[in-house]
Amino acid sequence: MENKGLIFIPDISGFSRFVSETEIEHSRLIIQELLEILIDANDMGLEISEIEGDAILFYKFGDPPDLHALYRQVEKMFRAFHQNLIAYDHRRYCQCKACMAAVGLTLKVITHYGEFTGYKVRNFHKLIGRDLIVAHHLLKNNIEHHEYWLITKSLLPGNPPDFATWMSWESSRQQMDAGEIAFRYTRLTGLRSEVKPEPSSGLEMENKVKVVTATQLYDTDMITLFHATGDFRYRSRWQEGVKAMEEVGHFLPRVGMKCRCIMESGEHVLYASSYHYQPDKIVFSETAEKKSTVTYYTLEKAGPGKTKLTIDYCLDERVSGSLHNEEKQRIQDRLTRSLDKLTDFIKELRIPGADAFCN
Repeated sequence: MENKGLIFIPDISGFSRFVSETEIEHSRLIIQELLEILIDANDMGLEISEIEGDAILFYKFGDPPDLHALYRQVEKMFRAFHQNLIAYDHRRYCQCKACMAAVGLTLKVITHYGEFTGYKVRNFHKLIGRDLIVAHHLLKNNIEHHEYWLITKSLLPGNPPDFATWMSWESSRQQMDAGEIAFRYTRLTGLRSEVKPEPSSGLEMENKVKVVTATQLYDTDMITLFHATGDFRYRSRWQEGVKAMEEVGHFLPRVGMKCRCIMESGEHVLYASSYHYQPDKIVFSETAEKKSTVTYYTLEKAGPGKTKLTIDYCLDERVSGSLHNEEKQRIQDRLTRSLDKLTDFIKELRIPGADAFCN
């Protein structure tokens, strides 16, 4: 059955409004991450034809799939999608409109069975066929809701089973040039209510002692200073001894992200261990992977266009007593020189919209 198969399209609803009304760069990264989450949740051996902006065109040639297996695939993708959004909303560093609005994105899934075939243009594999057109037309239907699973009559000729207690099916039809397409759909609101935040991962170091503190006032807004200090990409521009920072594992800054810190004296891995935001104060921390040290950054508004930065360097209390005064002074001097270099770097840094957000 080379010319018949399943068409499976998860579509991120709200994408068009999202990218037109918010910061385009972070919007792009959020959608990119969500699309990869959906791809990673593919358990049915679905093939990818193409990424269509805010949707993925999956397909699988062969007989119609078992409906229970199809629902389990819809459920897994839906749960993974919202689990990621909830986790990001709890852990994100960024206060831009894109990052704050991300948790409100929704997902619908179109499933259809029919005839289509593939062809190749150089290195690109494409699909073509009437039923492919049908599936794409079904993305633009008259369903008022934003989160649902739509399944056509070709996959479900009879009454649909209830795979969950919250599930309730409705019938509808879509008029097309080739005729009317009958389908059923069920809202996924009940499934979304079952998705809960992940438990706290205990990233902060519990038993710590502050050994060194450095403070400086800067002629800049709080958000610009936060980007200068909290963005790993800029660390080598101002922190003494840091040659480079290599991000590990995340597109956007959040609690839990890791970075390999390459220093003149060697390498070590840091992870973002906490973040707390208030309109006039930001506190975030970075912890060594082995939880031997933690550094707290406190940014406080100090007047129009002025922000105070305090850096607290802490050690595990079990080893803090072995730190000699000479070593403490070396750390203190290094922090002080770093804060002085930060003054020059901030003069070069421009964060779009930072003044309007903070003042």
